[in-house]
Amino acid sequence: MLLSDLASHLSLRSGPSVETGWAAAEVSAVTHRADWVTPGALFAAIRGERHDGHAFLQEAAERGAVAALGEGLPAGQHSPLPYLQVPDARAALADAAALLSGHPSRELKVVGVTGTDGKTTTSWLTAALLRAGGQSTGLLSSAGYQLPDGQLRAYPAHFTTPEAPQLQGLLREMVDARAQAAVIETSSHALTLERVRGVAWDAAIWTHLSQEHLDFHGTLEDYFAAKRRLIERAPLAVLNLDDPWTRHLRGVAPQELTYSAAQAGADWRASDLRGEAGGRASFAVDGPAGRFRATLPLAGAFQMGNALAAMAAAHHFGVSAAELQAGLREFGGPPGRMETVPSRPGQPRVVSDSAHTPLSLENTLRALRPLTGGQLWAVVGSAAGGRDTSKWGPMAAVASAWADRVILTEADHRETPLEQILEAMSAAAGQDNWQCIGDRAQAIAYAVTHAGPDDTVLIANKGGEHFLQRGRTVYRWNDAAAAAAALRGEVYRPQEAEQG
Repeated sequence: MLLSDLASHLSLRSGPSVETGWAAAEVSAVTHRADWVTPGALFAAIRGERHDGHAFLQEAAERGAVAALGEGLPAGQHSPLPYLQVPDARAALADAAALLSGHPSRELKVVGVTGTDGKTTTSWLTAALLRAGGQSTGLLSSAGYQLPDGQLRAYPAHFTTPEAPQLQGLLREMVDARAQAAVIETSSHALTLERVRGVAWDAAIWTHLSQEHLDFHGTLEDYFAAKRRLIERAPLAVLNLDDPWTRHLRGVAPQELTYSAAQAGADWRASDLRGEAGGRASFAVDGPAGRFRATLPLAGAFQMGNALAAMAAAHHFGVSAAELQAGLREFGGPPGRMETVPSRPGQPRVVSDSAHTPLSLENTLRALRPLTGGQLWAVVGSAAGGRDTSKWGPMAAVASAWADRVILTEADHRETPLEQILEAMSAAAGQDNWQCIGDRAQAIAYAVTHAGPDDTVLIANKGGEHFLQRGRTVYRWNDAAAAAAALRGEVYRPQEAEQG
């Protein structure tokens, strides 16, 4: 696409450094990372918390960029590239990405899933139910992404929702692979930073809101407002009546469906939860698809809400009751969400879960308690380095209250001293049932080798994640793999990840 045409489509205006002949430049891609620039790319110079993209204009030019865009050159700086000035660089990055990718979301039925807890499982459930209904479906989630072939692929970076150029590129891959639908797990960061701008949503699912990411959003109200944007942009909202914040979302979308595991007035309702062998659960469903009993290979009452949300969206797009039942019955679960690590007789049950908020940790421990004949162990950490530090104490308090044995450990402490985090967590642990083992691999190994055959070991915080950050160094990481190594009597040694 000609740069002049791109500028016209995006209603951009040129800055003072644009030289004669710039309009004929051919643009083939857009990126905000100078080290990701390929010949023919448009470079978006974004001012971030740590770096100003304008400092990398020369590198972008040397790598083959044909132009740059930004909110204005710093005083006294000259751009080596034709420079387009925009009011919002992130918005322009997203708009350019959608345009250069051919607006792939317009060719798909797109379901967005947002909330604090439950959005990964709900995203995977929704994709599974759409596939059970015969609809070729792609998935973007914090656990990785899938094209319609269902193969899980890892992102090259540590985030829930990829940046706009990568997201639009993956949606184009889905369309090229003959996908009919796509499910996107949508974080508050993605909505605030315009990563999902340009996506043509067809439905938005709201799971639940609790305290999270206040380091970024400042207040719980601002955090809610960020997530509300998804509901505002979709023609259909699927809302959880069991979440108090939902009352602020009623009537926002042109059409809405409600679900609840407790309130009779919801469109989709669940009741009569029964535990079954192998950690499975069954429950009664009553909704627009009729009345039927569903079986789900996930434990915990909170999973009924996730399943209801996914059923409501999938049924709206044509999936029948029988197909919903089959899809739930065969659901394998996302990696790191109540994921059971294979063990031998005489060894404890080991479960990896992403529980990274006090509420999600409590829900997970409560779900595991009735499945545990012996002691319930919890290996728990809490992230730092610009993250919400107010969770440190509550995470430890919940673990101490609901588990019999607690190991406090690391979880992406970044540039915050690990000792500072562990001190705060130790002070909040309410009972004398905890100990600190800072190295996460050693903490996991201690728990699984000291737990008895009737015990359950929960490894919390990082289930399904691929990286662990210590200081400025990022390591390739997998909780389930660390546990499996310990169960084999081996030492898990994470390797440093390439920075890209």
